[in-house]
Amino acid sequence: MSSGLSTTLMMVILLALMYFMMIRPQRKQQDQKKQMMSAMKPGDSVVTIGGLHGVINRIDEAKQTIELDIEGVYLTFDLRAIGRVDKQEPVAPEAPKAAETTSEAPATDEKADADATEAPAAEAPTEDKKED
Repeated sequence: MSSGLSTTLMMVILLALMYFMMIRPQRKQQDQKKQMMSAMKPGDSVVTIGGLHGVINRIDEAKQTIELDIEGVYLTFDLRAIGRVDKQEPVAPEAPKAAETTSEAPATDEKADADATEAPAAEAPTEDKKED
């Protein structure tokens, strides 16, 4: 009777081990993927399972498709094709552009100074040739 009990116990241990090593991690991964998919919204950056990077333009829940903007090219994929979602980064305010325009003004003056310096150097050899 004890040999029958030991084989039954071994089977139970084997099934429990298989559950914790194989089935449970797969379920956790599926739950994480479902959470990621439900949190997607237009404007988020995504990477497909094929490695294509794009920005979500539109999500169609009825058809289970997603439209991605990839540098101006719009492609439609199945929702299952999304491998990773990167949340939308906030856009910087317009204030830095004003700082860039003030930094561009001295650059223009420096260019004019450089042109003025180069002009006499170009004229000097022509005068030397006239004296010969």
